[in-house]
Amino acid sequence: NMDLFAPKSTQNDYGARNKKDLSVGALSKKSYIPNGLSKAQYDKLRKTEQKKKAANYKRNVAKAGVFIDYTDWYIERGTDTKDSWKKSVTNGHRMAKTKYDWQGDNDQKFNK
Repeated sequence: NMDLFAPKSTQNDYGARNKKDLSVGALSKKSYIPNGLSKAQYDKLRKTEQKKKAANYKRNVAKAGVFIDYTDWYIERGTDTKDSWKKSVTNGHRMAKTKYDWQGDNDQKFNK
């Protein structure tokens, strides 16, 4: 039995990208540089994009494995002992947050 992952058994785990030596390559004389940008501007842009990508990955890794336990949710809702959840506005559903406040302010109306 030959296990190819034995030397690095965690290389495919979620979050393993942080353990790898990944970096943006250095620009040389023959490197592609978009028209309208200098080499320094393009290098700065690439590094900024890499930082954004790393921050997003870190944010997603922090969320990994975080979930609501169904049994806890079921008991918290009270499904096992009462049926008042059925009469609520949400009908027992957990409402998701949205990026925007669609209700609006009192002075701002969405209809014309």
